[in-house]
Amino acid sequence: MLKWFKSNHQALTAIGAMVVGLAALYVAWDQARVMRAQQHGAVVPALQVDAFTRTVEDQLTLGLRVANNGVGPAFIRNVTPLHDGEPVDRIDGMFSAMPEGQADRSWVTLTGRVIAPGELVTPISAAWPADAVDADHISALFVEWERWDVEICYCSVFDRCWVATVQVQDRRPVGACPDPQIDVFERYGSDAFIPPTPLEDDTQETAGADQ
Repeated sequence: MLKWFKSNHQALTAIGAMVVGLAALYVAWDQARVMRAQQHGAVVPALQVDAFTRTVEDQLTLGLRVANNGVGPAFIRNVTPLHDGEPVDRIDGMFSAMPEGQADRSWVTLTGRVIAPGELVTPISAAWPADAVDADHISALFVEWERWDVEICYCSVFDRCWVATVQVQDRRPVGACPDPQIDVFERYGSDAFIPPTPLEDDTQETAGADQ
């Protein structure tokens, strides 16, 4: 065996070089993996979604707030409201326990939006005169809100994606976000500017009476 080693020193040198090369390759791969992890960690967004109530200047305001408490921008890909755990395409029922005579309604489009670190967005809020809302309205509102949730699917700049909800504060990682649908907050807000349809019926009844 010793004689073989003496006569094949070139082969041994080649094997040694190969081992060193493999070790260097592994070190380079491990360093790249660590660097990628550091890069991802430096730009991780973390959305927090909360429902809120606020009374200011004789108005009771209800709505949703979305805050990015992470260190990187959050790219909002999709927003899905849930009622009793099932996806729905409207959020009107969230405020069904409140009286008529809404004093104010404001909204911003959330789907496709980029929320910067530390930024707070209010995608929807609605207000009523405080003296028109009693304890029964508030109790019914809280009961109804327990049946609702909102899932917001968002991604980092490296296309790592998560889902944040109102009911569960911990975000849930997902492989990808679903294709965006109509923005439910924009739909709810824009509905306030649609003329009521009964006017057309009144016009037809008046025309019939003239005949």
